[in-house]
This record gives sequence, C-alpha cells and structure tokens, in this order.
Amino acid sequence: MLRKWSDLPDLLQTPEVKPYYDSLKQKQFQLLLKRVTDFLAALILLILLCIPMIIIAVLIKIDSKGPVFYLQERMTRYGKIYRIHKFRTMVDRAEKIGTAVTVGNDSRITKIGSKLRKVRLDELPQLFDVLSGNMSFVGTRPEVPKYIVQYLPEYYATLLLPAGITSEASIRYKDEDKLLDAADDVDKVYIERVLPEKMKWNLKSVKEFSWARDIATMFRTLAAVAGKDY
Repeated sequence: MLRKWSDLPDLLQTPEVKPYYDSLKQKQFQLLLKRVTDFLAALILLILLCIPMIIIAVLIKIDSKGPVFYLQERMTRYGKIYRIHKFRTMVDRAEKIGTAVTVGNDSRITKIGSKLRKVRLDELPQLFDVLSGNMSFVGTRPEVPKYIVQYLPEYYATLLLPAGITSEASIRYKDEDKLLDAADDVDKVYIERVLPEKMKWNLKSVKEFSWARDIATMFRTLAAVAGKDY
C-alpha cells in the first residue's frame, strides 16, 4: 500500500512527484494485488527452480574464481538502499576494474556469465528480493546510488513503487550494453542519453500503472527474451 504523502521522504515530496503519487493513490487495491501476486509467484518459482539454480551455481564456481552471487547496493521504493542479488556473470570484483554499467564486449564477463546474460538467467536470484519486498516482478530497474544523484526531480516518482526485475524500459533497451559499446565515456553517455530515454518509459509506467499492465509486461518480457523486438 502507498504511504501517506506526509510520510514520504523529502526527496519524494516535490511538485514533480505529486501527480504520480495522486494517480497511484487511486489504485490502492491494485497495489495490494501486485504485492500478493509478487509474493506467491516468487515463492512458487523458487520452489520450481531450486534445482536449476543449484546447477547454475555449480557452473559459476567451476567457470571462475569468486562467489556465486553478485551483491550490489541499489535503491528501491521510498529511497531505501538494499543489496540486489544476481548470479555473478563477471570476474570477481569487476566493479573495481570498470564502470558500473556493462558494455557488449565487456572483457570482465565470464564464459558462463555470457550465456546466463543472453537469456537473463542471472536475474533468477532476484526472486529472493521479490519475496522480501525489496523488488517486484515489474518496476523500474534499480539503479546504483551514483546514478540516482543525477536524477531530475521528476525521475524520483519511480521510487513510489518497488524496483523491478523487468519493465517496459528494460524491454525496449534489452540490448543497452551494445548501445554503450562505442562510447568513450560510458558513464557520461548512460547518464546523458540512455537514462533519460529509459525514464520516459519508466515514468509512463508509473502514471499508467495497473495490475493487468504489469502482467502484460511480464509476458512481453518473455517474448523479448525469446527474440521478439519492440
């Protein structure tokens, strides 16, 4: 359920965020339905996928040195900082030797990591984040804090909802890493060109939020992973 306006953190109590808040305030039941769906679906999928996830974990350990999971600080609903869970697809401590975003020919990506990324299996551990309530199946992809400080005031409206595993922006920019391939300054290009375009879709999704729309986005994501272009 949505917090009262007066209970929101200061970064969200702005004129730019208020229209999005007012729109979501009218959809409290759908927000509750979203959370119930997230919890039940995450629980069922974790039970069904526990064996494949164990196999993936073993393959990661065989392929390269380092932990099975990649944990990184991200921001979710109401500005809460949490640690996102992913299967590690890059060399250990990759963030120490490169940018926070990944380009298409990134030398830090491991052999098994490349295969996991192609079909987004590296995202499976985020089911634990959905179960805990830090994430949702559908919502704005969580950013690292260093990019969030670059947000325009309106962008903070995306923090009215939990961060998501997928979104319309994710579908449209599923090959984001290839777009950044030729950039001399990856962070600069991401902040000035890629992020604003993704935010157009993210803000549209917040303003037009509905439970049915979320379900449709989930099916569109499956189609995108299978190769369909949008």
